[in-house]
Amino acid sequence: MSRRFLFVLGSARAEGNTELLARAAAEQLPADVEQHWIRLAEHPLPDFADLRHDTDHIRPPSNGVTDLLLDATLAATDIVIASPLYWYSVSSLTKRYLDHWSGWLRTPGLDFRASLAGGTLWGVAALADVEPSVADPYVGTLNNSAAYMRMRFGGVLLGNGSARGDMLKDADALARAKTFFAQEAPLARFPYETAAG
Repeated sequence: MSRRFLFVLGSARAEGNTELLARAAAEQLPADVEQHWIRLAEHPLPDFADLRHDTDHIRPPSNGVTDLLLDATLAATDIVIASPLYWYSVSSLTKRYLDHWSGWLRTPGLDFRASLAGGTLWGVAALADVEPSVADPYVGTLNNSAAYMRMRFGGVLLGNGSARGDMLKDADALARAKTFFAQEAPLARFPYETAAG
């Protein structure tokens, strides 16, 4: 099966440092790998309303943006969350996208979890700190989301940048970008799981 990468851009601004790093990594993908890029700021999702205990589980009303993101998510073999590090986690635009996964999990006939199982979740993030451990909550969010969905987790490609274009000066991050998507991603595990898990 050919791979289809969905790049979910979670920055509020276009062509920011996270996007520059994601595009540097994507340039290394083989030419036959399909790439679909969606900028969440240009396709704002409505707030997610958690109605699990208030109503029967019915498919929410059709919404062009929601349908676009749902269809792109289901079509992908690899989902790349490209969100800058905001307050040690993903951006609000990205969090809203992930919140919608909760609704899609409960949509009758969709089988969202089974559709994503076996696929790979990746992360790309720019941070304005030289200490990469500040991104641990970000990495945990994506790893645990992948584990819950029974996906593989390719890890998070981190780079340093605050002002526009700073990422282009981070030679280490750009070097890691060259091989980031070439690695074999393991099945994601929750931190408390044992190897026999």
